[in-house]
Amino acid sequence: MNSTMIQFFHWYSEGNGKLWKEAEQQAEYLSELGITSVWLPPAYKGTSGGYSIGYDAYDLFDLGEFDQKGSIPTKYGTKDDYLQAIQTLKKKNIQVIVDIVLGHKAGGDELETFKAVKVDEDNREKVISEVIDIRSYTKFTFPGRGKKYSDFEWNFMCFSGVDYAEGMDSHIFKIQSEYGNDWEEMIDNEKGNYDYLMYNDIEHRNPFVREELNHWAKWYFDQTDFDGVRLDALKHISFDFYKEWLTLLRSNSGKNIFAVGEYWAPGYLNLLQKYIEVTEGCMSLFDSSLQNNFHNASKEGNSYDLRKIFDQTLTQADPLHSVTLVDNHDTQPLQDLEAPVEQWFKPIAYALILLRIDGYPCVFYPDLYGAHYIDKDKEGNDQEIFLNKVDGIEEILKARKDHAYGKQRDYFKDSNCLGWIREGDKEHSGCAVVLSNKDAYHKPMEMGKRYSGKTFYDVLGRFEEKVIIDPKGWGDFPVPSGNVSVWIPE
Repeated sequence: MNSTMIQFFHWYSEGNGKLWKEAEQQAEYLSELGITSVWLPPAYKGTSGGYSIGYDAYDLFDLGEFDQKGSIPTKYGTKDDYLQAIQTLKKKNIQVIVDIVLGHKAGGDELETFKAVKVDEDNREKVISEVIDIRSYTKFTFPGRGKKYSDFEWNFMCFSGVDYAEGMDSHIFKIQSEYGNDWEEMIDNEKGNYDYLMYNDIEHRNPFVREELNHWAKWYFDQTDFDGVRLDALKHISFDFYKEWLTLLRSNSGKNIFAVGEYWAPGYLNLLQKYIEVTEGCMSLFDSSLQNNFHNASKEGNSYDLRKIFDQTLTQADPLHSVTLVDNHDTQPLQDLEAPVEQWFKPIAYALILLRIDGYPCVFYPDLYGAHYIDKDKEGNDQEIFLNKVDGIEEILKARKDHAYGKQRDYFKDSNCLGWIREGDKEHSGCAVVLSNKDAYHKPMEMGKRYSGKTFYDVLGRFEEKVIIDPKGWGDFPVPSGNVSVWIPE
C-alpha cells in the first residue's frame, strides 16, 4: 500500500485536552482514506501548561501526567489519553510519528548567575559586549515530577545561549562555559550562525546533556512504541547530534525508526542536499522548496509555468529523502513563515503529491477537516481565519490508496496543463490525472493496451461524461479550467 502521512494538528488546534481523543475517534476514518501514519504534535509539558502548543518544551518526561505549569494535562490531553490514542491508531495499522523538540527548553524553575556576552541578533558571530554576569532561568528541577523517570537537573552548563537576563533588555546572550564560548557548527552561515533560535538553547556538546537526551528517547519509545519521529528546527541544531541520537534510538529500540526533519529553507535545495549528505542520509526532510513552489503557483495563477513546479525541489533531486506537503502549521495564515497555498490551487497541489511516484506525502489537518481561528496580524489587529477543507481531498486520497500504482507516464509539454497516467499493477487498476491553471483542456494520454475498450470516469465528479480507451490504449481526458480531474476505470 502507498504510504501517506497526516499532520494531525495545526497551530491553532483546539485545546481543552481534546486532540488525543479526537485522534482515537478518527483512526477508523483515516484508515479508510489510506492514511498510513499520523504525525502528532509535541506531547510533553510546555511552559504554558495546558495552553502550550508544545514547541516551548519544559519537561520532556511529562506527557500530561504531573501537575506542572498550572495543569496536569497538556493542551491535547492526559498521558492516558495519549497512550490510548496511539494504541487505537496502531490497531488500525496506522504508524505514529512523534514530534521531537530538542533544540531548546523553556520555563526554567530557578534563576542562576553565570557569565555571558551579548551578540548581534543579525550576526550571532559578532560579540557586542564585554563578558558580563547575568541571571537567567536556566535551572530546571521539575518540582511537580520530582525524580520520577530521571533525576537529571538542567543548569546553565546545559545551554549555549539565552534571550532573557533579569533586569536587562531582551537580547541574545552567548553563555561562556567549558563546552565552548562560540556557537555549535551549522551547515550554513545564515545570521552568522543560526544555532540560537529561542528560549534556552540546548548545548549538545555537553556529554551529560547528550546522555540524558539519549536516555529520554529510549524512555519515550518504551512508553509509546512510536514508529517515527519528526525532528523540529534542524537548522539550529548540530547535525552530529541527530546522527548519533537516531543511531542510538534505532539500536536501543530494535526498530528502524522513520525520521523526517524540518530544515525550512524554501528555494535553497543545496542546503537540504548538504544536510542529507552530512547526516549520511539518516533522515528524510520536508520539501520546503516544493511547498514554496505551490505557494507561488497559487499566487501567480495562469501566468505560472506548471512545467517548473518541481524545479529546484528535493522531490525531483532526491525523492527517496523527500516528504512532500502543501501546507503546515508554520506556513498557515498569521504564522511567522506564512506562505499558504491558495484554496483554488490546493486540489492541484494534492494531486501532484498524492498521485505521483516520488516523495512521501503529508496531508495537513485543516485541508481534510477545515479550521477556524482568530489571532493578531503583523499590525496587531485581530484577524478571523477560515480554512476550508480541500475540495475532493477524500477522493484524491482514495485514488492514491487504490489506483496510484505502477509505471508513470508524464505529459508535461504544456505550460498551463499537466497530465500523467499511472499504469497500475497486478493488484490495482491505474489512473489518469489532468490539471490546469488556466483554461479547460483535453489531454490525450496513453493508459496502455490492457485498458482498451475500458470506460473511465472522473472520481472528483467534475464531468458526467466518460472516457473510452481506444484500441491502442489511448484516451482523451478533459479537465475544467483552474482545476484537476482524476480518471479511474469503471
